[in-house]
Amino acid sequence: MIDPSKVWTGHINEDAGTPIDTVARVGLYDSTLRDGEQTVGVNLGPSEKLDIARALDMLGVDRIEAGFPRVSDDDVKSYELIMDAGLDAEIWGFSRAVPADVEQLLDLGVRGAVIESPVSDGKLEAYGMSREKVLDRIVTAVKWATENDVTVCYFAVDSTRADLGFLAEVYRAAVEAGAQELAVVDTLGIASPEAAAFLVTETRRWVGPDIPIHWHGHNDFGLATAGSIAAVRAGATWVQGTVNGMGERAGNANLPEFALALEALYGVKTNMRFDRIQEVAELVRRVSGYELEPYKPLTGRNLFVRESGAVAAQFHDPPAVEPYSSEVVSAPRGIVLGKKSGLASIDIKARELGIEVPEERRASVLAAVKDLSVQKGGLVSDDEFTRLVAAVEI
Repeated sequence: MIDPSKVWTGHINEDAGTPIDTVARVGLYDSTLRDGEQTVGVNLGPSEKLDIARALDMLGVDRIEAGFPRVSDDDVKSYELIMDAGLDAEIWGFSRAVPADVEQLLDLGVRGAVIESPVSDGKLEAYGMSREKVLDRIVTAVKWATENDVTVCYFAVDSTRADLGFLAEVYRAAVEAGAQELAVVDTLGIASPEAAAFLVTETRRWVGPDIPIHWHGHNDFGLATAGSIAAVRAGATWVQGTVNGMGERAGNANLPEFALALEALYGVKTNMRFDRIQEVAELVRRVSGYELEPYKPLTGRNLFVRESGAVAAQFHDPPAVEPYSSEVVSAPRGIVLGKKSGLASIDIKARELGIEVPEERRASVLAAVKDLSVQKGGLVSDDEFTRLVAAVEI
């Protein structure tokens, strides 16, 4: 749990009544190794998946979806390596509601699995399946898995665009067939936070309060974190997502980002180790071969770095310029120099580098820094600053 003294959000959230008092803890279900790998161009081998699984375990993820073994022999090998790694997290499988997929999970010895099928009429039409056909597949697959002692979370693809009457029928049929948990799935990221809450509420009404509900959201409208929070407020006790929000199109819900918002703003606990997020995010980024925005929540390299002179003047007082302590995510704080720097920036950088800049020379050094930054079209490095200090006269 985050130390509340390191979160500096004031009282507005409490005044607005945002804390969630109906859920004590939310489970984190990570799909980086399956849904995350669907990011265009990402290809993770067995050793890389094992490294990521160990990192996710260290991060405090409760469940790790180890991939989709029917995709390739590499994914089968990944499952074997991860399941033999002695991790604390539960290792879950992924299966379509087809016999061959379920059989593969049973052969691997998986004890928990998501079993998916499409439920919206648009998806069914695209697959050439009737409602009756998909219902039969769901019931058959779920029964087979649960009769073989596999804990099943039934995963209704495109839930948010499904006919509600049919979706209720599907969820009830899955539970009657033995599914112990249900996932509400915003496959194309189209649900508003209000819609996410509505659908979770309806699902609980359809199947009762004792069936755990997962929310699985995508980020096509930039609402994945907000939708996940809304789902929890409506009673979801598991949220699915990925590290760095990786995934198809605009990606999945960013699981660490969601966990930070849930704990810091809503007071609900998770097992997330935020002090390890920098290294885990970097590992996933590096082996996946993509870059992260420098302003990305939690992991962006600019989050605790300041160029603005107005902000530098307050830099000695972190709560004045940051919503939570850099210590929460084990990130460094710092000042950089550029066109937007001020006199306080010169003082801070000089102290950092052990350089003496007399007060009467600060304005001239600042002017030189700004000029060089404009010429370069970028920041002034520490070495360049050192040379400027030596060269600038009053």
